[in-house]
Amino acid sequence: MPSGSSSKEPLYLLLGRVLRPHGVRGELRIEILTDYPERIVPGSSVQIGPDPDDPATIETYEVTGARRHQQYLILRLEGLDDRNAVEPLRDQFLLVPLADAVPLEAGEFYLFQVIGVEVYTEDGEHLGAVADVIETGANDVYVVRGPRGEILIPDVEEFVLTVDIEAGRMTVRLMEGLLGE
Repeated sequence: MPSGSSSKEPLYLLLGRVLRPHGVRGELRIEILTDYPERIVPGSSVQIGPDPDDPATIETYEVTGARRHQQYLILRLEGLDDRNAVEPLRDQFLLVPLADAVPLEAGEFYLFQVIGVEVYTEDGEHLGAVADVIETGANDVYVVRGPRGEILIPDVEEFVLTVDIEAGRMTVRLMEGLLGE
């Protein structure tokens, strides 16, 4: 990534967020924040903590049970056998060390890697750099800040033509009327 990039590589990737205890037997209801929830299986380890950027706050647990329930993951952890034992985990994050994350396919990248990438139109106009990514459910939206102010670009093939993380460059086709011309 070019030196102008502001993104730093995180130690952990988010898998989910603990919403609350589920029932009275020590299960947790997890909001799924990963594209790969199937990697969370009995016998695997997960990390849980309130701050993904502070390793001192993160603890490792062995998964003894994992199942889908509606859009949630219901998780059971070794040594946590009742509601009182899991209550302190409420609102904490379910994490995986970046080194243990699912390998990416060619052309895929983590969202943190696109922050700071310079954005150009297909005609070569510099629009600025990606400052944020909004996850909408349907598709991500890149927030680009630059000389024309803030521009929102949906991450769909029609508008995002190329993303080269190594070069720190994204080429886009703007929607007609986006820049008020």
